[in-house]
Formats: sequence, C-alpha cells, structure tokens
Amino acid sequence: MTTQQTATSDAQAGSGAETLTIVDNRTGQSYELPITDETIRATDLRQIKVKESDFGLMTYDPAFMNTASCRSAVTYLDGDNGVLRYRGYPIEQLADKSSFLEVAYLLVHGELPAQAELDSWVHDITHHTFVHENVRTFMQGFRYDAHPMGMLESSVGMLSTLYPESKDLTDADNRMNQIVRLIAKMPTLGAFAYRHITGKPFVYPNNELSYSENFLSMLFTTGVPKYTPDPRLVKALDVLFILHADHEQNCSTSAVRSVGSSQVDPYSAVTAGIAALYGPLHGGANEAVLQMLRRIKTVENIPDFIEGVKSGKERLMGFGHRVYKNFDPRATIIKKACDDVFEVTGVNPLLAIAVELEKIALQDEYFVKRKLYPNVDFYSGLIYEALGMPADMFTVLFAIGRTPGWVAQWNEMLQDKEQKISRPRQVYVGADERDYVDIASR
Repeated sequence: MTTQQTATSDAQAGSGAETLTIVDNRTGQSYELPITDETIRATDLRQIKVKESDFGLMTYDPAFMNTASCRSAVTYLDGDNGVLRYRGYPIEQLADKSSFLEVAYLLVHGELPAQAELDSWVHDITHHTFVHENVRTFMQGFRYDAHPMGMLESSVGMLSTLYPESKDLTDADNRMNQIVRLIAKMPTLGAFAYRHITGKPFVYPNNELSYSENFLSMLFTTGVPKYTPDPRLVKALDVLFILHADHEQNCSTSAVRSVGSSQVDPYSAVTAGIAALYGPLHGGANEAVLQMLRRIKTVENIPDFIEGVKSGKERLMGFGHRVYKNFDPRATIIKKACDDVFEVTGVNPLLAIAVELEKIALQDEYFVKRKLYPNVDFYSGLIYEALGMPADMFTVLFAIGRTPGWVAQWNEMLQDKEQKISRPRQVYVGADERDYVDIASR
C-alpha cells in the first residue's frame, strides 16, 4: 500500500467529490475516502489493514443506527425538522388533497397521476380486491381467537402459491400486476380476519365502493339495511392510510428489502414486512397508548402519572420518536382526523385524558428537554377504537396502509444495480478454536 490511498472508482476519482482523510494510528498510514451524499462507503474501509492478510476494517452498527443500506427516491424524512415527504410532496398536502390510492400511485410510479392514469389505477385495484376461494377456506381454518395479524401474515404468504408467475421478477409488467394485487387484496384479507375473530360471515368486496369505503363495508356489513359508512369516517381512514403509507427504512420496510433481495416473490417479501410490523416495538404502539390512557382513568390522575414517568415507574407511550427529534408531522394531521371522526361517533372518553396529557407534557421541562412530544401513535388508536376496531386489528390497518410503501421500496430495490442479496457482517466474540471432547469425558 502507498502512504496516501484512495478507495474510489475511476468515475468517483474524476468527479471532484469531497473526501474524508483517515489516519490509522496503528500504522501511521492515511487513507482518503470519497464522500457522496454525506456518506462514505463501508467497503472503502476494507483497505485499512495492519497487514495485507487482514480482512480490513469494518463498522459496527447495531440496529443500523447510522448506516444507510440503500439509495432511495421514495420517501424523504428529516427528523430534526419534522419533515416527511413522499416523492418530494409534503405529507400535509397529500393528506389534505389526495386519496389513498392516488398516494399509492405516487409511491409506486414516482409521479402523481393524471386523471386518466388515476382512473385506470383505481379500476385495476378495485377489480383485484377479490381473493381466491381457497384463501377464504384457508382463513376459516384458524382458531376463533387467532390474532388477525397472524392470519394476515399467513394469508399473504399463501398468495405466492396462487400466483406462481410472481416469481418472474424480470418482467416489469408482471411485477406491476403483483403490486396491484397486493394493494387490492390487503383490505379484503384484513376484513376477512376481522370477520373470523368476531364470528361473522365473510363479506365480499363491492366494486362500486371506494377503497376505504369498501374496507369499512367488508368489516361492518351485517345484512339489511345496507351498511353505508359516513363520508367523514371514510376520509379519516383514507388519511390514516396515507400517513402510514411509507416511512423510509423502518424495521418492516428493511425486512421487505432484505428478504426481497434474495429475489423471492413479492408476497413472501411483504409477509416478512407484516411479521416485522407484528412486533410490539413497531406496529403495536397505538394499542399501548390506549392501555396507558385506561390505566390513568381520569384527568385528575394525570399529575401522579407524570410523576411516575419521571421516577421511572411509568412509561409515557405515544411520545417521542427514534427519528423525529422535535415533532412528528403526522401527529398534527391525525389529531384533526380525530375531531372529524368524533363528530360522527361521539367523543371517546379517553380523549380528554389524552388532550390534557399532551398539554402537560408539551409544557413540562422534563419532557421538553428530552424532546418527548406526541407521535402518530398517540391519537391513531383513539380513531381506530372510535371506528369500532378491536385493539388486535390496529396493526392490520397499519399493514394495509403500509403496503404501497413496501411494494414501492421492493420494486425500487430490484432495479437498483448496486443491490445484492442482503448479508450483514458480524463481529465474532465466541470461543477460539478448541478440540472436540467426547461426550463421556465432558
């Protein structure tokens, strides 16, 4: 190795990009690494060695706290300034002006659709909402008390057996067919899961209804008279789906990309995303908020609860975020949706506790200093409950809304020539080589 080494391609070397100089104090050698998009390539560190036979330097980053695994044009998130944009469009504008399927089109195709494009997209998704009868009988095989997320996870995986052509990832039209199917069938599967756990017969999709309206119809139709959801509830559900549609490289999206990198079919990849979302640290936060509010019971109990949080005896659920450092832009939107829903359903008694808790937390120096503010989960559970959803269904609704983001990220990954099958490195900390001991001598 020369004293001054450059880890860069020919193209990068001639680009005049900014660089980072690293001095290895073990050897005294320095290395110049190119900086692109505020990042260095982890593999560029491999040239830093004490001796030629070394593997080279690696980064150690549990939970990928500071490691970018891909380049993506889908979602922009600035946590310090509370900014969330889909394909460049602020989440506030999309939630106010767009339907969920219009946002889904934007995520998948990269641009907002013209009217004819949107009409065709909505038609295609609407006419793919039905599922094969084998899926219905499959879901009926679950216990009466099965968790709906487990049912959703299993039934989405089953779709891969019904569409074997989905394994051909080289055909762009074929990939788009599977994307349409996934977005279309997810609410049907979610509604079937709900009907199963509530002991009601399955309700088939109605192609005359909008996406969110159809979902509510499949959930709550009981026969005669015909169930007609209030337009304010339909709009609120559309907004909730939009707010959950994508959120950069979160746990479930990373799972979809990681599993999808093996070039498995999209149903199997999305099943991995559902499994990740199933976890209480990812999709279950809004249910934890409701449990917290019920434990507080009354507004008068909030001061004691706040003191319990400060002393470590209680946990403040629905506040703060791993990425957002000042405020969650989705929380303001969802609070307005709460008002619209409660106009129809009546005010949830827990709302008074939530509003007062938010007010105190935003003024108390303890929480302000720690940047604990309401996130999207703080109010979403109140809306889901007002809509008549049992807590077990909350994460199912999250999954329905997140599906366009999952498939958009999956499709983007497949077309990224830099992506390979996911295979993180490890730092081995186990035993050194040792000889096998026969079982009689152990």
